[in-house]
Amino acid sequence: MRQLWAVGLVVLGISSWTYAAPTAEDVIKQSLKKIDARLSVVAIEPAEMEGMYAVELNTGELLYSDAKGEYFMLGQLFRLSEQEGFVNLTEGKRKQQRLEQIAKIEEKDMIVFPAEGTRKATVTVFTDVDCGYCRKLHKEVPTLNKMGIQVNYLAFPRAGVGSRTFKVMESIWCAAPDQRNALLTQAKSGQQVEGKSCDSPVAQQMVLGQSVGVTGTPALVFEDGTLMPGYLPAEQLARALKLN
Repeated sequence: MRQLWAVGLVVLGISSWTYAAPTAEDVIKQSLKKIDARLSVVAIEPAEMEGMYAVELNTGELLYSDAKGEYFMLGQLFRLSEQEGFVNLTEGKRKQQRLEQIAKIEEKDMIVFPAEGTRKATVTVFTDVDCGYCRKLHKEVPTLNKMGIQVNYLAFPRAGVGSRTFKVMESIWCAAPDQRNALLTQAKSGQQVEGKSCDSPVAQQMVLGQSVGVTGTPALVFEDGTLMPGYLPAEQLARALKLN
């Protein structure tokens, strides 16, 4: 009799495990799959707003869902703070995402203009060699380096894969590491660059830029994950970095 009772408990345990209610994360994933089977969820975690979940997609987008996967909110979530006013919680999450994604890039795949002396800050710049404001910013790089600011360049040819600009940037990234800085400066001065091809990271860096919110160039990512679009003179950029 005791054996039958023990077996019954085991069967009951298995049944309970088998028919356990799906988690909110499972429900949300299933709902998104119904919308578009191609959507892939990177992470789901409770949002700062009670009853809501922050959903990170493989496209880099961030959205919010209720626990039943019935209501979704695309956009930015703010919290009212007596000290700070409206705090953008979505941008806070996006900053973290940018830093995590950029941290995966090896320095050998960047074109680095190091700071002179003590490095006080690092700026990651998504750039295009034919962009007028990218060229203006590049002229400021020696000044930025003297201020202790390191500039890490990533490729973002706006005309897309296969374009003339893409091929020029691929040629630069395919050159020997000790030649890339000079070639990038050469291209941004309007001079021709010898064509080269290889298994370059240019296309992957374009995709990365799109996923972190880059829509134009230059686009600067600060060390706290802030994305700043556009050009600033060296002195203004240093102030934005809180260096003076």
